[in-house]
Amino acid sequence: MPRRSYDQYCAAARALDSVGDRWTLLIVRELLAGPRRYTDLHADLPGVSTDVLASRLKDMEREELATRRKLPAPASAFVYELTRRGRELLPVLTALAEWGAPALAERRPTDAVRAHWFAVPLARRLEGLVEGLVEVHLDEGVFHVRIGGGEPLYGDGPAPGAPDAVLTMSPGDCLAVAGGELPAEKFLLTSRAHEHADSDA
Repeated sequence: MPRRSYDQYCAAARALDSVGDRWTLLIVRELLAGPRRYTDLHADLPGVSTDVLASRLKDMEREELATRRKLPAPASAFVYELTRRGRELLPVLTALAEWGAPALAERRPTDAVRAHWFAVPLARRLEGLVEGLVEVHLDEGVFHVRIGGGEPLYGDGPAPGAPDAVLTMSPGDCLAVAGGELPAEKFLLTSRAHEHADSDA
């Protein structure tokens, strides 16, 4: 299939040539959490068909946004991961998430949700407030975010090792924190607070 293009000498048009197709930026969102197998991507992108997902991943490889590599034995499975150029889309996703947040006022009955989808908008509000691994507990599950010290790390599930801080909140409160309507400090328990709690016991 020939490469689709707007054929416009414009930076925005060139960017959309690469990431403007449906699902592409959401695949980037998933791969920001690190290498993912095709089956994991499909499970966390409800609504995408297997054909469309495979096509988008090929497009992303061609555009040098993602690469595919084989895991060593005994796994012998393939994983997809972002290239440096792909990871540079993080600020784009952050801006889109902030712009789209007001549309989340009410959750529709058809809306799927995964806990780690809150990571991108939340991380920006935690910068300057805490540094290190932050574990976030929502009703829908747990995810972790690394703040500071280089590129942010997003991951599904508990933090690898002891987190430097823990946030426990409802999805609504998480959105309010991400949108700047509630202070993150209200829900933040740092490792120092853990230490004080242990010493008081």
